[in-house]
Amino acid sequence: MLEVAVVDMNNNRVGSMELDEKIFGQPVNTGLLHEAVVMQLNNRRQGTHCTKTKGLVRGGGKKPWKQKGTGRARAGSIRSPLWVGGGTIFGPLPRDYSYQLTRKKSRRALYTALSSKLSDSALVIVDLLDGKSGKTRDSASVLRTLNVIESALVVCDNKDNTLYRGLRNLPNVTIMDIRQISVYDLLRYKNLVISKGDVEKLMEVWS
Repeated sequence: MLEVAVVDMNNNRVGSMELDEKIFGQPVNTGLLHEAVVMQLNNRRQGTHCTKTKGLVRGGGKKPWKQKGTGRARAGSIRSPLWVGGGTIFGPLPRDYSYQLTRKKSRRALYTALSSKLSDSALVIVDLLDGKSGKTRDSASVLRTLNVIESALVVCDNKDNTLYRGLRNLPNVTIMDIRQISVYDLLRYKNLVISKGDVEKLMEVWS
């Protein structure tokens, strides 16, 4: 088990907790992380792109001129891809880009992302996440007190929390429920701020 410090909102150490090495002690597998991120970005694609082929472009049903005797090249339709206003050859059509990794790969990728936060000293475990007044200025000062200077992913499942109301206006901070975190979100932000209770919940669900 890995022992890490637990701090309060003033960044004073108030205790420690043991983390499961299976989740937070994995070596960083960059290939697996890349595979998971590519999958998540593909699943977000709408796939609504559409071009018209020769058969979909309106008009062109009549042969523009006779086959022989005009001195011009043979043509069967004014909607040929060779003509201006014609169809598109092998253009993109609506499709579904989504796919899924195996459950084993998905879990290993999440373990690796969480382990990278711990190894980079970018994991901040707070005994209780709670805001002061719900103002953005005060919530931003809380992050500065926790030495979270750059971007941060804050795990908070209570939308009535004053900290949630204050942090949601900050440009480089995202607040997310523990059940919604993904590899892409963990790698997108420099720091991970999470309460002790949510860490215990995460280890209970993902172990």
